[in-house]
Amino acid sequence: MLSVTAAVTPKGERRRYALVSAAAELLCEGGFEAVRHRAVATRAGLPLASTTYYFSSLDDLIVAAVEHIGMVEAAKMRSRIEGLSRRRRGPESTADVLVDLLVDDTPGHPGGDQLISRYERYIACARQPALRDVQRRILQQRADAVGEVVERSGRSVRTELLSALVCAVDGAVVSALVDETGNPRDTARATLIDVIDVLAPYDHRSVRV
Repeated sequence: MLSVTAAVTPKGERRRYALVSAAAELLCEGGFEAVRHRAVATRAGLPLASTTYYFSSLDDLIVAAVEHIGMVEAAKMRSRIEGLSRRRRGPESTADVLVDLLVDDTPGHPGGDQLISRYERYIACARQPALRDVQRRILQQRADAVGEVVERSGRSVRTELLSALVCAVDGAVVSALVDETGNPRDTARATLIDVIDVLAPYDHRSVRV
């Protein structure tokens, strides 16, 4: 009870946030194996005991870190969408927007740590059930964002096909990550150009510009 009470004080909230942020950074940089009590506390600049003080287990901390990553990704997607004009876009232009939205990575580093970490989290759900609800919410955020981009691009897509568009990108990225000569962004763009008119055709009710 003391731990819970301390965690909701301003100081406790700041420390908890620092630990979650540190765990999220380590997770993106080195995967799940990088998230250890000592490493998180050191990155956050806090005593080692703080990780067990504010979190019931390492798994609990990892779930909080994944939630944090999801919120950061959602904020980035929202920022990009808010700056997107409403106009009818061809396959190439629509693919460019969707790749920028979904294949967020460090500039100049195709296949970098953040991108690899995303797909490690997907796979981890099979072994860590506690992550599944979090990852479902993150996937739904991505699908919703794709739906808004499609609508702003003068296209229509059925709800059940939104996930197909996201999966097309995810499959292309994973394929490129396996192939050392592949570029995730280029591979995802080529895949989207091939399928966009099928999965998200022009909405003939939209105004031509």
